[in-house]
Amino acid sequence: MTSNCIRIGLFVLALAAAIPAAAWAQETPKAPEAKPAEPAEKKEPPKEESSVTEHSIKIGGQTINYTATFGSILIKDEKDEPTALIFFIAYTKSDAKEMSERPLTFIYNGGPGSASAWLHMGAFGPRRIVTDDAHFTPPAPYRLVDNAYSLIDKTDAVFIDPVGTGFSHAVGKAKDKDFWGIDQDVHSLAQMIRIYVTRNNRWNSPKYLLGESYGTFRSAALGNYLQQHDGMGLNGIVLISSVLDLSQLTFGPGDDRCYILYLPSYAATAWYHKVLKNPPSDLNAFLADARKFAAGEYASALMKGAQLSDAEKADMAKKLSAYTGLSEEYLIKANLRVKLPQFDEELKRSQGETTGRLDSRYTGYTYDLLSEYAEYDPQSTAITSAYTSAINDYIREELKYKTDRNYNLLGGEPGRNWDWKRTDSRRGFFPGAPNVMDDLAQAMIANPYLQVQVENGLYDLATPFFATEYTMEHLGLPAKLQGHIKEEYYDAGHMMYVNEASLAKLKENVAKFMESTSHH
Repeated sequence: MTSNCIRIGLFVLALAAAIPAAAWAQETPKAPEAKPAEPAEKKEPPKEESSVTEHSIKIGGQTINYTATFGSILIKDEKDEPTALIFFIAYTKSDAKEMSERPLTFIYNGGPGSASAWLHMGAFGPRRIVTDDAHFTPPAPYRLVDNAYSLIDKTDAVFIDPVGTGFSHAVGKAKDKDFWGIDQDVHSLAQMIRIYVTRNNRWNSPKYLLGESYGTFRSAALGNYLQQHDGMGLNGIVLISSVLDLSQLTFGPGDDRCYILYLPSYAATAWYHKVLKNPPSDLNAFLADARKFAAGEYASALMKGAQLSDAEKADMAKKLSAYTGLSEEYLIKANLRVKLPQFDEELKRSQGETTGRLDSRYTGYTYDLLSEYAEYDPQSTAITSAYTSAINDYIREELKYKTDRNYNLLGGEPGRNWDWKRTDSRRGFFPGAPNVMDDLAQAMIANPYLQVQVENGLYDLATPFFATEYTMEHLGLPAKLQGHIKEEYYDAGHMMYVNEASLAKLKENVAKFMESTSHH
């Protein structure tokens, strides 16, 4: 039995050895052959867009024919790779014969993270949204009208939406956040402006920058960069509701400057709302006195800090009450230092109202009467819907640009993620508060013909006028160049153009400024 098994086993092995390899292959599934890799789908390179329409408007009895260009400019990095499409709306006089005589103004808002629709649809564009002044504007339908206060009769204008605002966005490998920072923002807008000027043969035109709020901060740095980096000399810079030193707005611990610099604006607001015990009849005289008090007695009291006696504190609270309309008891509890959101909440608390930040003439209902800080800004909520509707309808209907994309009017994401550091700072090891005073001073020193006009709203609690005056007087300029700065004042707030009388005055002031600086 055993020998038979051995013989059978040897037979099987011999048989196996005799079977051709092909037979075994038939029983073993053949691995599928690898298919050649398909070429990666090529993405279409980002393309610039434009929509050009022709229009006319009557300003001051004169008919102005103009071309409106809604478009985008592609900017690139140092490797010539596309990084962003920056959208703009440009208005150019159709029959201008000599472009070297025609000023060109680049206009933007602030935020950071705000599109240019505010200055565009509220102040200087050829069409204007009508809103209620110092009151909540009712919902749609809104009214868009020809803007008799447009700058199109004095200058060609390019309204710019920085990356992350309007339709502007990063492309290629770049992200929107790559452009969210002081220097990043400046470099991208400088490139866009240079390309626009080159393509449209405007190098020999008088040139201006016009910004509002953070847009003024941008203008100081951008103006200096354009002159130093691109050799683009400017005729003028218009600063609307200006801030060049952000430490003046932050109410930082141990820093009493904010309380001093805000006091005249608190006084103007209290006067407007008739909450002063002995209201003066002359506002300007009252504000001159408030400035003197703030920089004198009030500043001296705050400088004493913990050394201020109870009697001195009580005396100061009484004087502060006469300027601010706040109770002496509240001022003593606040240690004579009332922050802006506290003021906005407290001023009209007894009437159940919150005071506006951007424009303190506006008020709104207070939800929590026990809240220490204002929970919202009544001025912002009063007009945002109107401006959002206006720009979206205008772009699609009148400028003929059809898209489903969202127009980012005012986004909080850029501001929350903004890079406040400077790549070229002379401040030493410790970073200070963001500040572009040196940029403006350098721009004016390098170009001794550069003129600056500053527009201040008396009821602006976002960028108070006394702080702006302080900034302009501390630039360290030679006396002759100091005379190149002029300040104007309006009986309105941060966006003074929501008040039509102030808008008319603003147009007149800016027009005169350009007329006086566009020729030598």
